[in-house]
Amino acid sequence: MLQLVPYRRRRDNDRTMQGNGSSSVKSNAHKQILVVEDEKDLLELLCLNLRREGYVCRSTADGRAAIAEAQRQPPDLVLLDRMLPGTSGDEVARRLRSAPRTAQVPIVMLTAKCAEVDQVVGLSIGADDYITKPFSMAVLLARIAALLRRSQAGVPQPQVLTLGPVVLDADRHEATVHDVPISLTATEFRLLRALMAAQGRVLSRNQLIDKALGEGVVVTDRTIDVHVTALRKKMGEGGQWICTVRGVGYTFRDPNRGE
Repeated sequence: MLQLVPYRRRRDNDRTMQGNGSSSVKSNAHKQILVVEDEKDLLELLCLNLRREGYVCRSTADGRAAIAEAQRQPPDLVLLDRMLPGTSGDEVARRLRSAPRTAQVPIVMLTAKCAEVDQVVGLSIGADDYITKPFSMAVLLARIAALLRRSQAGVPQPQVLTLGPVVLDADRHEATVHDVPISLTATEFRLLRALMAAQGRVLSRNQLIDKALGEGVVVTDRTIDVHVTALRKKMGEGGQWICTVRGVGYTFRDPNRGE
């Protein structure tokens, strides 16, 4: 029997559905999910289970706030209730799909609207998956994982990245700042590419280690800090675009942009 999640609050010591063990938790590490749900108890339960699966969970109960949060830092996936007060989940989905920064972010609608026409409407306005309440937590987690796998596999890595004064050409293995070539090591090049490809999202030091040095490499966080320092120095004025987010990691964005 699948466990269906009701509308009551669970105590922290209640049993929750688990994923596929430590390996799935490790693979989910640092993937960010924005949960938009106005029922406080359900919101807490969703975030609890997502964090146990290794995801970074951000949450809000307000549609307008969800749009702003997704634009500020695009998540890897949005878990969205349709029936929100004020700005509806449908409007949130439309706005996310119409904005370049969030157009490709997967959206899973989680709602009590279970009629076939409701599901058709939800999918037509931008949802990638549609799950009705009450629902199985195990099935929800499995569908989130599957959607993330598909979305990551289907997104081609851009070969030429341009942000501010910096241009990176992956095919030519060249990088320029204000049209002046800079000489980078292979690790520095991969590091710069990862930061620019993230399109303003913050990458943790562990994520940068995986992208620049390779998964499974055992190094300290300080190793990435050293590479970033060297990269900034070589980039001159362009190095200011590599911004430190204290306690989290690094992001690539306009240094003059307000937080």
